[in-house]
Amino acid sequence: MKRIVSGNQAIALGALRAGVKLVSGYPGTPSTGCVTHLLTMELPDRHVEWSTNEKVAFEIAAGAAWAGHRAMCTMKMSGVNVAYDALISIAYSGTNGGLVVYVADDPGVSAGMAEQDSRGFALMSYLPMLEPASPAEAYELAGTAFELSEAVGSPILIRLTTSIALSHAGVEIEQPVPPREIKPILEKDITRYTKAGSAICRQQHQSLIDRLEQASEWVHQRGLNRLELAGEPGGLGVIAAGAVNAYLPEAIALAEGMRLDDVSTLRLKTTIPFPWEETNQLLGHCGTILVLEELEPHVERAAHVAARQLGFDGPIVGKMDGTLSPIGELGVAEIVKGLASATGSSPTRESQHAILGHASGDGTSRGAEVLSAPRPITVCAGCPHRGTYLAIEAAIERAGYSKDNVMVTGDIGCTILGMNPPFDLLWNEVSMGSSVSLAQGYVHAGIDTPVIATIGDSTFFHGGIAGLINAIQHRVPLTLVVMDNGWTAMTGMQVNPGTDAAFQERGRRIDLEQVVRGLGPDSVAVVDPYDLEGATDAIAKSLGTAGGVHVVLAQRECAIQAARRGIRYGTTTVDPETCILCKKCLRVTGCPALSMASPPEELGESPEDDSPGRQHIEIDASLCNGCGVCVSFCPTSALKRAPKEASE
Repeated sequence: MKRIVSGNQAIALGALRAGVKLVSGYPGTPSTGCVTHLLTMELPDRHVEWSTNEKVAFEIAAGAAWAGHRAMCTMKMSGVNVAYDALISIAYSGTNGGLVVYVADDPGVSAGMAEQDSRGFALMSYLPMLEPASPAEAYELAGTAFELSEAVGSPILIRLTTSIALSHAGVEIEQPVPPREIKPILEKDITRYTKAGSAICRQQHQSLIDRLEQASEWVHQRGLNRLELAGEPGGLGVIAAGAVNAYLPEAIALAEGMRLDDVSTLRLKTTIPFPWEETNQLLGHCGTILVLEELEPHVERAAHVAARQLGFDGPIVGKMDGTLSPIGELGVAEIVKGLASATGSSPTRESQHAILGHASGDGTSRGAEVLSAPRPITVCAGCPHRGTYLAIEAAIERAGYSKDNVMVTGDIGCTILGMNPPFDLLWNEVSMGSSVSLAQGYVHAGIDTPVIATIGDSTFFHGGIAGLINAIQHRVPLTLVVMDNGWTAMTGMQVNPGTDAAFQERGRRIDLEQVVRGLGPDSVAVVDPYDLEGATDAIAKSLGTAGGVHVVLAQRECAIQAARRGIRYGTTTVDPETCILCKKCLRVTGCPALSMASPPEELGESPEDDSPGRQHIEIDASLCNGCGVCVSFCPTSALKRAPKEASE
C-alpha cells in the first residue's frame, strides 16, 4: 500500500517490516519522528521507549541484539557523542541479532548544535553506514541494514539528514513482520563480551576490521552503489553520496550549456565501507571527477586515495580544492556550481535565473529570505520558564549584583531561550547537562560573584545528575535552578522520567525532588514559577548563603501541554482607562499574548461607545492561560488577574 510518509516514519516502518523486536531512542531533531511514530501504533510483542539518554538507549538495544533479536536505536548527531563510549566497545564485540543505529545529521544547522558529520564516527569504528537519498530509500535500507548486520555480525549505522528525515514522499509500505520467535541467546564468552586484557582487545579489533571487509563484499554483491558509465572515455564522472542524489538529476537538467550529455555517475547508498571497485571503474573511464557530499569530504578523501593508487592524474573537484563548502547543505545551486567548476563552463542565462530560485546551503540568503524580518526566539505565552527567568533576574538584583556580572550557565532545550531578549540572561550552552559542570569551572576560576546553573528536567535526567553529584562531593558553592516542566518539550513533548505517571507508557514517574534531595545538597527549595515573589525569594536566599550547593526546583507543567487538556490558571484582563502604555509588561516579560491595541479611528473604523480612543495594552485571550506573571510589572494595576483552580 502506498502511503505518504516522512523519512523518519520510513525508517520506523522499514524496521517493522524487518521484524524489529525493540526500538529505543532519545528525542532530538531531526530524528525524533521515528520513535514518535512507533509510539502511536499498537505493536504487540515489541518494545518501544524513550530512554533516559542515548547511551542508555543504545545499550538497551545492544542487549536485545546480543540476545539474538533485531533491535534499533535512534538519535540525532549530537547523541552519537553520548552513545559512543558504548558504541565502540560493542562494535568490537559484534552482535548476534541485527543491531541498527539510526542517526540524523543536520547540515545547515536548522535545529541547532554542532554541524556534525556522523560518518566520522562510522569511519573511526569500522562500522558500515548506509545513506538513503529519499524516504523510499530509507524504508528500503532500514531492512537492508538489519540483513547486513546479521550477515557480518556488526552494528550498522543508517544516516539521514534533515532534508530527508523531515521530507515526505509516497512510499510503497508492506505489512510489518512479527519479531522472530526465538529463545534468547545467553552466551558466556569473556573473550568476546569483555575488554579484560590487551590480547582480547586486539583480537576484537582485528575481528572488527575483518567484518568491515566482509560488509564491503556484501554491499558490492548486492549492488547497493549504482555505477552508470556514459559516453566516450575521458568525460565527467560524478560521485554523489546520500541526500545529494535527490538533487543531482534536477541540477544536471538545469545546467544547460555545460556539455553534460554524457555524465557518468556513481550514486552511493553506502559511504562506509567505501566502494573501491566501483570508484576504480569510474576513474578508469572518466577524465574529471566531481565529488558531491554534505559536510566533511570523507568520500572525496577516499577518492583521492583511489586515484593515487590507480595512477589517475585528472582533476578531482569538490571541497578539498575549495569549490564547495564543508558548511551547510548541498542544494541544486551548489551542485550546479560544482558542475560548472568541473566542466570549466557556465549554464545558460535562463538556467542561471532558475538556479537563483533555489535556496543556498552556504549561509547566504536569496529570495524571500532577504525580505524576512529578524525576530528573537522566545518561550511560549504562559511558559513557566518565563517566571523562572524573571525570578533569577530579580534575585540577582536583590542580592546586590548586576546580571551582567553574574555567570548564569545555560543548557539544552527550552531553557536556553533565556539567552534571548527580553531576558538576555544566559551566557552559554554546550551539551546535555554541561551547565552544572561549567558552573563549577567558573567557581574554581575565582569568580567573585555568585554562579548560577540552569537546566531543564529532561536534560537533568539525561546528563545533569553526574555534574550535581560532583558539585556536592567537592562542596562547590553554586546555585542550580532546575526548570521542571514535566516534559521533553522542545523536541515535541516526549515523556521523560519525571513526566506524570498518567502519561507514562506502562512506566512510572521518577520524583525529581526525591532524586535531588537524595544526593544531599546543602539546600533544596521547591517553587512555583508563576509565584514570582516566592521564586525570587528562594533564589535570592541561595545566592546570599555562603558556600554549599543550593538547588531550586521551579516546577510547573509546560503551558502547551496544559492547554491541550484545557487547563487555565485564571483570567488576566487589562483596564484601558488606567493603562498608561508604559509597555513595561511587554518589555520585561516579552509574552506573546501581550500586544498594543490601536484605537478604532486609527484603524479606519468607527469607535464603539465603549471603545477608548487611545492606544493601550491588549491581551490575546486565545494565548493567555492566566499565569499572571505580567501583572507583577504593571505600575498602575491596569493588568488584573482573577485566579481559579486549574481544571480540565
